[in-house]
Amino acid sequence: MNVNASIDISENEILKYGESLFNVLLCDRTTHRNIIWGTSDYEEYGVEYRAQFPINIHLITGKNNNIIQPRIYKEKTSQLGRTKSKAEVFTPSWVCNEQNNLIDAAWFGREGVFNVQTYKHWTVTTQPIEFSTRRGKRWTDYVDAKRLEITCGEAPYLVSRYDTVTGEAIPLGSRIGLLDRKIRVVSENANTYDEWMKWVKRAFESIYGFEYQGDNLLLARENLLFTFIDYYRNKFGKDPSCEELKPIAYVISWNIWQMDGLKNTVPFSTVTERYQQMDIFDLFDGVEPEPCFCKIRDWRMNQTVTFNSLVNKR
Repeated sequence: MNVNASIDISENEILKYGESLFNVLLCDRTTHRNIIWGTSDYEEYGVEYRAQFPINIHLITGKNNNIIQPRIYKEKTSQLGRTKSKAEVFTPSWVCNEQNNLIDAAWFGREGVFNVQTYKHWTVTTQPIEFSTRRGKRWTDYVDAKRLEITCGEAPYLVSRYDTVTGEAIPLGSRIGLLDRKIRVVSENANTYDEWMKWVKRAFESIYGFEYQGDNLLLARENLLFTFIDYYRNKFGKDPSCEELKPIAYVISWNIWQMDGLKNTVPFSTVTERYQQMDIFDLFDGVEPEPCFCKIRDWRMNQTVTFNSLVNKR
């Protein structure tokens, strides 16, 4: 099966891998339901497109295939409206690259590791990345190092299939995302199929991002999944199978999650509202529903924790 070559990933193409894979991409791991729209931008299509309603497969496939599109494809009026009402701002890739370079310069203790910044662009280093043999600074430590993109939109800091501002596709060898860099390191150091699959999965387990609006969140998840497909095809000369994609999609569904960043909760949701009916006496007693704090995975510790608990530790 040919992967869609345009920057807009066709939901119909994802569906060809099977509904089970698509359902994983739509899953909210905190609520055990689908992610929600989280925006009123699609209400013109019907009741099921209201902000608090779940995004279901039939709403975005078939004749509805082009409903969700990257920001660059949206009408200018829609872009401006989301910028004003939701503070939605997208960053050009050269800026993402400069900031990601700062992160890597701090980790490696040197500059120009993956590329050298030029005026609004960059020149990729062609030699394999050099690592220390010292514990904590080996290539495996770099792959495991945790990274988070807050209010991630289409996740341009994590993966860079295209420039989210210009819409220009970025060739595989020139990509600058934090996950792109990790996969490059794996590809330069893993000698077998099993080793490559193991450490690429760990690379996915190490990167995180949250987003309020469901359309952006799905685009981010799709971009991560198709980034895996791109690198897999480049490494092995064929498409990955659905069985190879599912573990990656599962990690993505945990690590790229829907959250109100001001409250650290699922948008429009509380534990009481979703899981139980409040007793009438609770109302008289002034009992407030518990906030539904978002859950994420610490894969190395094999633990599920709330994002709020991590914030409160700081």
